[in-house]
Amino acid sequence: MSNPSIRLIVNADDFGYFPCVSRGIAKAAGLGAINATGILANGPQLERQIGWLGEYDKLDLGVHLNLTSRQPLTAPMAAKLESSGGHFPGAFAMAGQILSRRIPLETVRAEWRAQIETLLCLKLRLRFLNSHEHIHLLPGLFTLALELAAEYDIPYLRLTRAEWLPPFGLSSTVRNLVMQTLASVNRPRADSATPLFIGLGGSGKLNLAYLRQRFAQLQAGGVYELMCHPGLFDPGEINDPRLLAYHAWEQELALLTGPQIQDLYAEFGIRLVNFREISLSTGNIP
Repeated sequence: MSNPSIRLIVNADDFGYFPCVSRGIAKAAGLGAINATGILANGPQLERQIGWLGEYDKLDLGVHLNLTSRQPLTAPMAAKLESSGGHFPGAFAMAGQILSRRIPLETVRAEWRAQIETLLCLKLRLRFLNSHEHIHLLPGLFTLALELAAEYDIPYLRLTRAEWLPPFGLSSTVRNLVMQTLASVNRPRADSATPLFIGLGGSGKLNLAYLRQRFAQLQAGGVYELMCHPGLFDPGEINDPRLLAYHAWEQELALLTGPQIQDLYAEFGIRLVNFREISLSTGNIP
């Protein structure tokens, strides 16, 4: 279509998570399959991995704010994590510590500042914020992320939304209830220009059937952000059973770089854009 009515940002989470995942994201960027990626600032060999993105000047970069994986960058946060060996615990444990104020918001602020500034020191232009396992949606943290976005002149903050798509299992129902509640609380604070979020229902294992179902629900004139997790898999780097059960990195990479998704884009009148191409007056959030 010459004038498609739907604009879509395909945003790959988790750059810097593992080198193999980053290599897959870089491959997707090189093929034009994604136009944004969120970077984990406490990932291993970070500067080397970011070098893999140097030639993709149309790829928007952002911070994948992290409180749930690996070690923090700041000593005050590490001191709060003695019970987990100085490492971030899982999302539920971390959420409990934040909600109970055992980890104060100011400690999180210092840690997230360090993560943002780590990437700024590498001369990156940051266009958006989101977070690993959506933890920035917690009460208090969304406001904090908004404040940091304003402080560092980062235009966009993801507002994750529930997706009620069948089949409905127990885990997906619980996840959607949590996300729906948090999105309702945070929506009044979100910028009206924020792209509408999609991808939660297929998170970790996007497939063609899910995308067809979801694309059919998109509205003409809308701007959307599709969360995805493409990558390459190296068993020498990734052996955590929980991650292996959740992610199908190479499946997503093949989907996003294959011909069938191009047919879907044409069928539904979808044009890929990046954050730089979005007008600040899109007014998406109802």
